[in-house]
Amino acid sequence: MVTIKDIAKLANVSHTTVSRALNNSPLIKEPTKRKILEIASQLNYTPNYNAKNLVMQKSHTIGLFFTSISNGTSPSFLADTIKGVNSVISQDFNLFVRGIDDYDDFTSINNMRFDGIILMSQSEIDNTFIYHVLQKNIPLVVLNREIQGRDIINLLSDDQEGSRQAVEYLITNGHKDIAIIEGKKAFKSSQERKEGYMAALMQYKLPIQKEYMVKGHYDMQSGYRAMEELMELKQPPTAVFCSNDDMAIGAMNAVFAKGLKVPEDISIIGFDDIGFAQYTTPRLTTVKRPVEKISIKGAKRLLAAIGGSSAESEVLYEKTSLILRDSVKSYR
Repeated sequence: MVTIKDIAKLANVSHTTVSRALNNSPLIKEPTKRKILEIASQLNYTPNYNAKNLVMQKSHTIGLFFTSISNGTSPSFLADTIKGVNSVISQDFNLFVRGIDDYDDFTSINNMRFDGIILMSQSEIDNTFIYHVLQKNIPLVVLNREIQGRDIINLLSDDQEGSRQAVEYLITNGHKDIAIIEGKKAFKSSQERKEGYMAALMQYKLPIQKEYMVKGHYDMQSGYRAMEELMELKQPPTAVFCSNDDMAIGAMNAVFAKGLKVPEDISIIGFDDIGFAQYTTPRLTTVKRPVEKISIKGAKRLLAAIGGSSAESEVLYEKTSLILRDSVKSYR
């Protein structure tokens, strides 16, 4: 029978290092961890868990993964997701939070380490990770992005409809020159919100103007820069739909820096309804996205799947809601 000492000898490390690597300790660097896991896999090593874990085959760990934690994920989005999941899982489980882009490969993602995984998916580049988790037979819940596939529980908000309603609100208040500050290019949410923006313009037979569609990056700095660009146009927009609240706050500050006012000179509407939205001056009109609610429901379904409930493929939508505050001027 292969032991930790056998692996340590082949890897030329201490048995303590091997033990930590097999338990996914953050103290062990990723290259060393990968090397040890590869050797363990080649030797068909089976860990000698304590009696309870051996019988139950449980790691007592739930993985919460994001496309990226450091690139394009706003602090409020991250916090709401973790808060929702953490409110559901019991003290019997540890919550492991990581970005997919932290990994060069997924060798360490297996059913010895995770009883289940929740993925807050923001991009199609996550598909490789999803296929890997399914191949390892780890119960999986995917949030935020629609996935067609077997054994996947899928929960998301209707971002396209929420965006359409936001732009419709601007139109019904007399705005015709309406711009959009888009989100991070690779993220599915950016595409959905842009499509909602265009759907509203087409519904009311307003022209879609290329110069009114400016790229952002889901942070305040990009919102600020995008608004500066829009204000330099020969005919600036009277209203701007921002694909998230962080960019909306950046955009508002760019307006103020120009010596103009919101909403008197330019109306601004956001998306997400982060905590700061009701404390900006003026208070930000925005689309409330039920991130925490989706995370809670996703965690409950994952626990049910871990407990033995059949994980039939299903897609569940949560509705967004338009939160009316003070950042939109009416011309009616």
